[in-house]
Amino acid sequence: MDATDERILSVIEKNSRINTKELAVMLGTEEIDVLNKLQRMEDDGVICGYHTMIDWDKTGVDKVTALIEVHVTPQRGQGFDKIAERIYKYPEVESVYLISGGCDLLVTLAGRTFKEVATFVTSKLSTLDTVTGTQTSYVLKKYKDHGTILEKPEEDKREMITP
Repeated sequence: MDATDERILSVIEKNSRINTKELAVMLGTEEIDVLNKLQRMEDDGVICGYHTMIDWDKTGVDKVTALIEVHVTPQRGQGFDKIAERIYKYPEVESVYLISGGCDLLVTLAGRTFKEVATFVTSKLSTLDTVTGTQTSYVLKKYKDHGTILEKPEEDKREMITP
């Protein structure tokens, strides 16, 4: 990985829809070089996918996001990997992280209702043999996600009165 690769990653992390021609101009290189670097990073698994960020609150679609702290007993010879794999295979699960602190795994889950999320936690997640406990927190509002501010502060539109 060279400095150009790192700059490409920094730009596309914020805007994956950027035109490769525009990216080449920003980097002072040829478009073919950018295309080759992108392809190599995709082949090497450095670039794992391209995603669209949606503010679901503005769509009218019912969607609940929950952060679930999961306590597990690691499996001999496999650590946390096997249980993390079992968890991330569920379609409701958006992400799974091995973390330090008060719990072992942090799971991000999406559903249509609070009840749907709670049912998943109690009937699927909590029943896994190595899970020893869970704690669910619901996302009530997102202010910033993946470096993007979702709700801009309102401008003060009051008329200024001067003497």
